[in-house]
Amino acid sequence: MKEFDRTERIGAELKRELYEVLRDEVRDPRLADLTIHEVRVVKDLSHAKVFFTCLPTVGDAAAGLDTDGTHGVAQTRLLNGRLAGFLRHALAQRVRLRTMPELHFVYDESIGAGMRLSALIDHAVEGLADPAEDDTDGGADDQGNVPTPGATPEQPR
Repeated sequence: MKEFDRTERIGAELKRELYEVLRDEVRDPRLADLTIHEVRVVKDLSHAKVFFTCLPTVGDAAAGLDTDGTHGVAQTRLLNGRLAGFLRHALAQRVRLRTMPELHFVYDESIGAGMRLSALIDHAVEGLADPAEDDTDGGADDQGNVPTPGATPEQPR
C-alpha cells in the first residue's frame, strides 16, 4: 500500500521548489513575506493550486491593507499575472515532469481568520474579570460572613 499518492508527492516537490524560486530568483519586495502552505495538483497534472499567505509589512498594516483583505487580493493578482508564467518556467527547469502544471495561486484566508478569532477570544477574556481578584473583603458574603475553609454552606430548610 502506498503511503502517499503521486499527486501529493508532486505537490510537495513543487512546494519546495517554488519556495526556492521565490526566495532566490524573484526580487519583488511585495513577495518578501510570502508563505506557501500547500500545493494541490489534479490527477492529470495539468493544473496546480498554490495556497499561500503573505504577512503584511509595517507599511501595509499602517495603511490598513490587511484588515479588509485587499492585501491578499493584490498578491493573488500579482502571482496569477505574468509572474505565474515565470514561476512555471523556472519550475520546469528544476523539476522533471513531462508537462508542468499550470499554476493557480489562491490566497489562504484561514491564517488571517484564525488570528482574528484569537484576537476576539483574547478581547473576551480580558472583559471577564476574575471574581477572586476583585474580592477585596476576603471572600465575605453579602452579610459580611467570611467562610471557613472546609465548612459546608448551610442548606435552606
